[in-house]
Amino acid sequence: MIKRRKARELALQILFQAEVGNLPIEEAMETTLAEVTDMDEEICHYATQLVRGVWEQKAKLDNQIQSVATNWTVERMAAIDRNLIRMALYEILHIPDVPYRVAINEAVELAKEYGTTESRRFVNGVLGALVRKLGLDKIGQKKQ
Repeated sequence: MIKRRKARELALQILFQAEVGNLPIEEAMETTLAEVTDMDEEICHYATQLVRGVWEQKAKLDNQIQSVATNWTVERMAAIDRNLIRMALYEILHIPDVPYRVAINEAVELAKEYGTTESRRFVNGVLGALVRKLGLDKIGQKKQ
């Protein structure tokens, strides 16, 4: 699903811009999407869905992340890592057609590309802990 990969990448850019630039989410979306000239409508739609969902659920997502991130506060995490974890957790919890393994793999791949040398392992570790906490590793799929 190349389109979803591109959408996740776009969503990450928007979330990062909003958070680090301290911009309202709508302004960050508008600015980022205006810079994209050749983007497919399906990609923009999924990116927008992810951004809005993550932003609306941010406090709940952060609480869940914090519950497994021993020795780390969500605020202390690198902005890229934090937003990748939020996006993957949002997909796991709220987008039924995305298997949790795909959400994790995509977050790890984006962490390799955009994060630090430690991002891949950190993102994978936190998401793995969340999956175990949610009991997904035992049932192999999301609860409906």
